[in-house]
Amino acid sequence: MANIPSQIKRNRQAEKRRARNKSVRSELRTRTKKAVSALESGAEDSAEALRLAIKRIDKAAAKGVIHKNQAANRKSRLMRRAAHQDD
Repeated sequence: MANIPSQIKRNRQAEKRRARNKSVRSELRTRTKKAVSALESGAEDSAEALRLAIKRIDKAAAKGVIHKNQAANRKSRLMRRAAHQDD
């Protein structure tokens, strides 16, 4: 346990950020899984699910939860899956 006041505050801040990032990451995974399952099942709302997943990915990158290149890779992978489902 830290004894220095600045380090104690840093630990508090880090814990808050970790919790916030965890919820964003969880939402990101959920949306992605829903989009993939909608694409595979051929549901009529698959385009909407895909749009929401991409929106979450962009938001996570904007907040700094994931790197912008990681966001681009995830979106690319999702769009490639969507293109292959159409064939």
